[in-house]
Amino acid sequence: MAILIISLIVLGVVAAIIGLFSHNKEGSSDVINVGTDCSTCDGENTKCEQECMMEAATREIEYFDDEELDAFKGRRSDDYTDEEAEQFREVMYTMRQEEVKDWNRSLILRGVAVPDQLKDELVMLLE
Repeated sequence: MAILIISLIVLGVVAAIIGLFSHNKEGSSDVINVGTDCSTCDGENTKCEQECMMEAATREIEYFDDEELDAFKGRRSDDYTDEEAEQFREVMYTMRQEEVKDWNRSLILRGVAVPDQLKDELVMLLE
């Protein structure tokens, strides 16, 4: 019985030493630090964008002083007049550039499509 206990202890120590050496290599390129903040999503990592969208869907929807745009809920993006698109443009250009991505997510979660007339400008602000 004592031999079995000693063998298990030795096996545990050997496994711990191997584990420490295999995980503590400095400069290892295998380790990827993933930020938990959605502000680190740059649009190239679709998994990051999807996870942030799912996270945003579970939180209360953030408004950007644009409650009047909820009147367009359910409309197709190609179904806006130029005057209606101008309402979106006014809101978009009154916010800071770093808020535009969050504003776009807010519109998506609220079921409000961005007018086709603004999509090029929106993409430029997102980049």
